[in-house]
Amino acid sequence: MDHTALLLSRIQFAFTVSFHIIFPAFTVGLAAWLAFLQVRAMASGRPLHDRLFDFWLKIFAVAFGLGVVSGIVMAFQFGTNWSKLARRTGPIQGPLLGYESFTAFALEASFFGVLMFGRTRVPRWFYLFACLMVCFGTSLSSFWILVNNSWMQHPVGFTMRPDGLFVPTDWFEILFNSVVWVRFPHMLLAAYVTTSFCVAATGAWYMLRGTDLPEARAMIRMGLGLAAILVPLQLFFGHLTGDYVVRHQPSKIAAIEGHWESRAPAGEILFAWPDEDRETNRFVIALPPPAGSLIDDGTLTGEVIGLKAIPKADRPPVLIPFFAFRIMVGCGLLMLTLAWGGIAFYAAGRLERARWLQWGIFLSFPLGFVATLTGWFTAEVGRQPWTVYGQLRTTDAATPILTTPQVATSLIVFAAVYALIFAAGTVYIYRLLKAGLLPMPDPAGGRANPKRPLAVPGMGSDIPRTASTPAE
Repeated sequence: MDHTALLLSRIQFAFTVSFHIIFPAFTVGLAAWLAFLQVRAMASGRPLHDRLFDFWLKIFAVAFGLGVVSGIVMAFQFGTNWSKLARRTGPIQGPLLGYESFTAFALEASFFGVLMFGRTRVPRWFYLFACLMVCFGTSLSSFWILVNNSWMQHPVGFTMRPDGLFVPTDWFEILFNSVVWVRFPHMLLAAYVTTSFCVAATGAWYMLRGTDLPEARAMIRMGLGLAAILVPLQLFFGHLTGDYVVRHQPSKIAAIEGHWESRAPAGEILFAWPDEDRETNRFVIALPPPAGSLIDDGTLTGEVIGLKAIPKADRPPVLIPFFAFRIMVGCGLLMLTLAWGGIAFYAAGRLERARWLQWGIFLSFPLGFVATLTGWFTAEVGRQPWTVYGQLRTTDAATPILTTPQVATSLIVFAAVYALIFAAGTVYIYRLLKAGLLPMPDPAGGRANPKRPLAVPGMGSDIPRTASTPAE
């Protein structure tokens, strides 16, 4: 494969993965949010929680479908663009991806049907069970994907045959790789935080518009309340993820931190513009030593490895992981500030008068997505030039017979189709959000019946909602 075809293959896979991860980052957290709402509805008997559940179920259905459609293409690319990777790592990656389909996707897809059509047809306890199974299935799917990716980041439990084939020798070590148990919670928390801010932002939008105010208050309170707890946990697991990078991927951590020279003790670069040609940094803003040593290995005298200590052939690109990491951390700190500040204002009864804060919460909805994407950019670009770190280079993993016109054509087609799917899905979800929540009237007339589960048109409802239904 020529270098242009290789570059385009990498761009194509990065494009499809980046597009796809937007939806699991939302639906994994949204499945947990729906289970949480169902528990609250059964415990309190309040129609408000049922209305919130019905509202977010419609959005979950659309996002879930978009995630499935956008994810199918990635599996094909292992055979078309990365056939040498598929052949050599197939004995390990094949079973892991297969288990993701046979266990996680089968579980969530089966009970997803109950969520969509069983609202008024099954007992509420069983409906709650279905919610929990969908939540568990989406989390299990993330687990299998993170096991697979973590093995590529830190390959363990295998032996390599003379023909270059990776053969598993210890599945327990592969599944319970120490790297998995910091990266999996990190990804799961990222999904939960993303959803929390989407929920809070929706509530802030309704509050700004002056519509669905009881539901708006509930969404802001619950969304920011969850985020206030989850964001510190996420930052903690992010630090643990950095610890594994320090131990196992010195080239990645050097690129992330922008260190060119090895030093002990070392400072911590907050901002700079890395110049890869001259192997130096411009416009440096840094903390003095031993800040870098303390962050990397928890000591005041630890050595921080510089990029010059790593052969140029084994160095990753520096600019992308360097800036992506800082954007990710910046989003995390901004979300922490908004969550804690918003909860403080809400507790003091000042949130509804602080329109500037409502706007801030509303505009925060992309932060979780941006943080998730930049986190993956940091992890994946920082792993280069390896596909399986330290074992298989990206140049040796690609399909050798592909040409530049072939890959360029498929990239253009993928971009066009994905843009169409994303635009259609985004417009439809926007219309669902804009329509707001409509309460279900009691069949006998009057207010909604708190003992009867609400239903959504087209999802097993025999009682139509009307735009003229009075707000509760």
